[in-house]
Amino acid sequence: MKSNYQIIIEYDGTNYNGWQYQKNGSSIQGEIEKAIKILLKKNIRIIGSGRTDTGVHAIAQSANFFCDKLKNEKKFLSSLNYFLCKKNISISSIRKKNINFHSRFDAKKRIYKYIIVNRKNFLVLDRNRAWLVKKKLNIHAMKRAVKLFLGSHNFNAFRSSSCSAKSPLKTIEKSTVTKKGDKILIMFSSRSFLQQQVRSMVGCLKFIGEEKWDIKNLKYLLKSKKRSLCAPPAPPRGLYLYKVTY
Repeated sequence: MKSNYQIIIEYDGTNYNGWQYQKNGSSIQGEIEKAIKILLKKNIRIIGSGRTDTGVHAIAQSANFFCDKLKNEKKFLSSLNYFLCKKNISISSIRKKNINFHSRFDAKKRIYKYIIVNRKNFLVLDRNRAWLVKKKLNIHAMKRAVKLFLGSHNFNAFRSSSCSAKSPLKTIEKSTVTKKGDKILIMFSSRSFLQQQVRSMVGCLKFIGEEKWDIKNLKYLLKSKKRSLCAPPAPPRGLYLYKVTY
């Protein structure tokens, strides 16, 4: 009988075409499956809790896979990281789960973090890990505006045209804006998100911080449900899948 294993993954998505396996491009899922194949001598498909887009990072992505019972989980984890260390992918833990566990369908909450660096000089260390905004942002206006996302809404205006979700209705359980030095941290928590929803919400908050918009604009956008009225989405480099809870 096969065993079901959950892995927690950290990765830098800069040079990848997202999480999902692709025939003609590099992906996080593809690189992990290659490493597992080297170790187990079998093609193993891993199931992610969700798909991150091109250039998006993860602090704690969750995935699971089925295989014959591992003789030594710690050794397997160490060997897996040996093959992934040069790929900017790290498996932080492995855990045997109930055979029915599904990393995507069993997830109760997904938490995303977005980092904006608000300063005039260019980024070096965080160049591919944050969004540099040079114009001084009104943090107080952003903190007021982010509360509008709380609760259940039709987020049709905030999803990409390629989004395949059947319903645009989502419930945001937590949405915060905090400032630490020149970094602005934006957090969103929900059971699930639409494609580009988080980046679109951040793009709107940036408009409010720049005082191109006020709260009335954001309220109107939510009611309109029109994607054409939305601010441009924030770039993927500042977005992190922070945590998945079950």
